[in-house]
Amino acid sequence: MHLPYDKYCRKASYICLMTNFIPLFPLGLVAYPGERLNLHIFEPRYIQLIKECAEKNKPFGLPPVIQKRICEMGTVMQVLEISKEYEDGKMDIKTIGVRVFKILETLEQVPEKLYSGAIVTYPSYTLQGSASLMKKVLDGIRQMHQVINISKDFNKPDEELCSFDVAHHAGLNIEDEYHLLELEHELHRQEFLKRHLEKIQPVMTEMNALKGRIKMNGHFKTPGGLA
Repeated sequence: MHLPYDKYCRKASYICLMTNFIPLFPLGLVAYPGERLNLHIFEPRYIQLIKECAEKNKPFGLPPVIQKRICEMGTVMQVLEISKEYEDGKMDIKTIGVRVFKILETLEQVPEKLYSGAIVTYPSYTLQGSASLMKKVLDGIRQMHQVINISKDFNKPDEELCSFDVAHHAGLNIEDEYHLLELEHELHRQEFLKRHLEKIQPVMTEMNALKGRIKMNGHFKTPGGLA
């Protein structure tokens, strides 16, 4: 579920404005502002990071790792709760994405800490896009979902959805998901999603036709004879 601007996000955004240093938790995925993300924490350095963030109500940075490289853009995450703590120190946590950051300098060794951190800046992102363009994006996503026989409820009225709410459900690879994160303007993100969906539409059409041919396999057919 995506809730971009609840009380956690507002408080974390304020904290972000007050500091340019954030601890880093690199992961092989892209998280977006407003995205709720559940994580299982098992490495000692990240157990330490999450405990400190939860106790002091501080956010952390989640930069994607793509092709074994930490990307310079990422999403500030706020810990909502530690859902479960195991006897060996591992944890299950719930987090939410707050805003996008850009790494200026990575600090591999944070004094007296196991984890790394970074000096970051916070680009200005817009969430105001085109309602008609967003409708095209949603139509494309729903058509794709229909072909592959899945159902997704975005838990919001269509008019409240933005590109970050639907990007994970548009069939993007991780590189394209990251590129979407780099785009500062909602209109550009919507256009990127629309072009992607248009590009895969022929594939979806062929898949739909293939499903029809497979369903016909074994059925009685009326042969077309010569007139």
